[in-house]
Amino acid sequence: MALARILVVEDDEKLNHIACVYLIGAGYQAVGCPNAEEGLKRMEEEKFDLIVSDIMMPGMDGFRFAEEVRENDGQIPILFMTARDDMQSKQRGFHIGIDDYLVKPFDPDELILRVGALLRRARIAGSHRLETGNLVMDEEEHTAYLNGRELPLTVREFDILFRLLSYPKKTFTRSQLMEAFWDYDSSATSRTVDVYMAKLREKTAGCDGFDIVTVHGLGYKAVLR
Repeated sequence: MALARILVVEDDEKLNHIACVYLIGAGYQAVGCPNAEEGLKRMEEEKFDLIVSDIMMPGMDGFRFAEEVRENDGQIPILFMTARDDMQSKQRGFHIGIDDYLVKPFDPDELILRVGALLRRARIAGSHRLETGNLVMDEEEHTAYLNGRELPLTVREFDILFRLLSYPKKTFTRSQLMEAFWDYDSSATSRTVDVYMAKLREKTAGCDGFDIVTVHGLGYKAVLR
């Protein structure tokens, strides 16, 4: 199996080097870039499986960099590695579509753990079949089975649940869910999302492999047990 390729975008040369050394030591291929502009250029030339990015960088900052990445690739995991620990920065990052947030200073071992978890989520998301505890979901057939019996989910309920379970521990904001599953339905509001989540919790109450967790001020995520 090919080694996962990771792009590290960090203007602090020493920290960039440390991150790359630890990632390489953990069995990954790591490429360091000193700024977002060079990071985007490298992404045009090479394929990467995950991005680790700082927020505060000269020129294009990490927020704009993540927006540029998401305009072209909605799937590649993005991990923010930053000294900014305020809720406003976290909210902005998750609204853009990042997958995880690691605050500096950090333990390099934690970086490796988070990178490994994000790559596992990405591999799960690439599959058309999910098995979580006593729940089995098949995206191609659009069916869900709980203890071998079909679970009565609407198309939208199935799609939302499949997305949450494809990215366990990833927080999806209400606005992201509305954009993904309600398209241009002008009648949909954040309250509509809450109602659907309540229904999903009720219908999946017998599932023993996960919980749908409310992330206050942001949205929802699936947490595996």
